[in-house]
Amino acid sequence: MGFETSMATWIVTPEDMGKVDAAAAASGLSSFGLMRAAGYAVAAAALRHYPDAIRFVCLCGPGNNGGDGLVAAEALADSGASVAVFLLQGASRSSGDAATAFAHLSVAGQAIADYVPSTGDVVIDGLFGAGLSRAVSAEVADLMKAVTSAGLPVVAIDLPSGIDGRSGNVLGACFQASHTVTFMTRKPGHILLPGRSACGALEVVDIGIPRRILQAHRRAIAENTPALWADAVKALDPSAHKYRRGHLVVFSGPANSSGAARMSATAGLSSGAGLVTMVASSEAMPTLAAHLTAVMLKPVDSEAMLHDLLDDERLNAFVLGPGFGDAERARMIVAGLCERSLVLDADGITAFREDPQALFAAFQGPVRLVLTPHDGEFARLFPDLGSDETLSKIDRATEAARRSNAVIVLKGSDTGIAAPDGRVAINANAPPWLATAGSGDVLAGMIGAHMAQGMPAFEAAASAVWRHGAAGQTAGEGMTAEDLLRAIRPLPHRP
Repeated sequence: MGFETSMATWIVTPEDMGKVDAAAAASGLSSFGLMRAAGYAVAAAALRHYPDAIRFVCLCGPGNNGGDGLVAAEALADSGASVAVFLLQGASRSSGDAATAFAHLSVAGQAIADYVPSTGDVVIDGLFGAGLSRAVSAEVADLMKAVTSAGLPVVAIDLPSGIDGRSGNVLGACFQASHTVTFMTRKPGHILLPGRSACGALEVVDIGIPRRILQAHRRAIAENTPALWADAVKALDPSAHKYRRGHLVVFSGPANSSGAARMSATAGLSSGAGLVTMVASSEAMPTLAAHLTAVMLKPVDSEAMLHDLLDDERLNAFVLGPGFGDAERARMIVAGLCERSLVLDADGITAFREDPQALFAAFQGPVRLVLTPHDGEFARLFPDLGSDETLSKIDRATEAARRSNAVIVLKGSDTGIAAPDGRVAINANAPPWLATAGSGDVLAGMIGAHMAQGMPAFEAAASAVWRHGAAGQTAGEGMTAEDLLRAIRPLPHRP
């Protein structure tokens, strides 16, 4: 749903983009024609943003990214601008389209070691682009440092050099671009951090590759926007009663650590659940009653009482983990919920660190489980994935979802949401001040509320993550989790 609609949300890995380029050439499109379109787009962006530049300095590597830079240099020179070209070792001996671009270059190329940043320079970065997979050399790192120290604007071609296009990680050093021009679609490095922060203003240019070719070779990866899940959001029915809007259950830990679960429960109500019940021991009831009004309370002190609770099929979804504490009791409760929709967060995740497979085995069949770990909790359930630095956030979340048959919400400033069927959404609307105590508890309750209202697990999680980010923007810098609760707004939906 939504992954086939708008190319504006698509995210294509460098590996898949290589397949797209090959397929475009095989279809009869001129690969050099595509390079020329890319280079012209970069030159146009540079002239548009920096009409008063004293000199455009094109730094070109040996691959197709360098070829794009050479085309841009020639186009800039043809416009009458002052242009200098500096070549990384091997660039003059390029093959294929990059060699054709070099043959057409009328500007004399110089060794990159000879470049001295000067006031008035605008740097066109065509060194590596999105395909870089190794740390940059000391020579290039020193050049990047010199350009940054001089405060020169950088227009990056495809992706700032030094950023891994697959993961967004910095490979030793990188340019901090003021503008980045990429082609057809974004890459993971444009939206995953820290790569996103290095791109500056991002422009995506259509250079003429047909949508059908991109569609044939891309994975189901997209930015998390309402286009992905708005069809799953149900408009309010004027005749609906509270039970038809879903009944969410949130499990609380002991009285002295019940604040996190109270946040989740309140978030569930604010996110549209018709009813929310908090379940806790009898000992915790007075504390909960003193803090809650619209949320109902249910004491559960034994396994038999839990079974009695679960006999009520009107209970649509459950949240377990925030401030829960008791790992053994958490495992007992989860065992009783394996046929129900469950959001497992925080202590609920940690409860299965010794035997994650027991959790995964319990939730086979239709996808009903949503796991919401931060990096540390993720490593407790998936230690091999958490410690493998060669994997991107997308890779880790995708494989974790496949293993667990759960929707994975791998939290952070660039939260990734992955489904067992391979769909991945990367969130980009979360402000940095969401990193505050209780924020994750609110998110767990929001996901639970969406599931209680009948949304499928992936759409429930993705929409809640987006809504959570939007609430953070509304609440503003310096917000607390309580402010976040008050800032939750209705979800956009299809009419």
